[in-house]
Amino acid sequence: MQVVTDIFTMFGFKLAPFIAQIIIILVVYFILSKYAFGPVMAMLEERRKRIAEGEANLTQIDEKLASAEAKVQEMLDQANKDAERIIGEARESADSFREQKTQAAVAEAQQIVAKAQEATKLEHERVMGELKRDFGRLVIGATSKVSGKILDDGDQKRINDEVAGQVSL
Repeated sequence: MQVVTDIFTMFGFKLAPFIAQIIIILVVYFILSKYAFGPVMAMLEERRKRIAEGEANLTQIDEKLASAEAKVQEMLDQANKDAERIIGEARESADSFREQKTQAAVAEAQQIVAKAQEATKLEHERVMGELKRDFGRLVIGATSKVSGKILDDGDQKRINDEVAGQVSL
């Protein structure tokens, strides 16, 4: 032990101040652990919890964002399908409407043609009647000039009826 005592003396080690320093360090440690280390450790623990919660929230937000994007894509797909269906229905409706209008126009054109044919027939009959009368007058006029006789109403009627019967077109 002498060697140890010599070493302590050589370095200037004294037991009383050493024990005092140990007591002071222990008192400071207990004061710091009661008033400083506890709150600092609690604050660090609270920070660690908030960081973990933030990471958990970030994960949830990412999942919700992915879910929302999937829903939006699904809604867009459905909207596109609906739009295509509506466009198809509109095309079918337009084709049907066009067909109805075409048929109505054809029917109207046929009615116009039928009326025109009827009008033409009536006009033809009227013109033929006029032609028979005019031809009868010409025949009566030619007959009276050729025969040199003035024809009375009965003769004119008889000649008109004969000419009308022969001139049927």
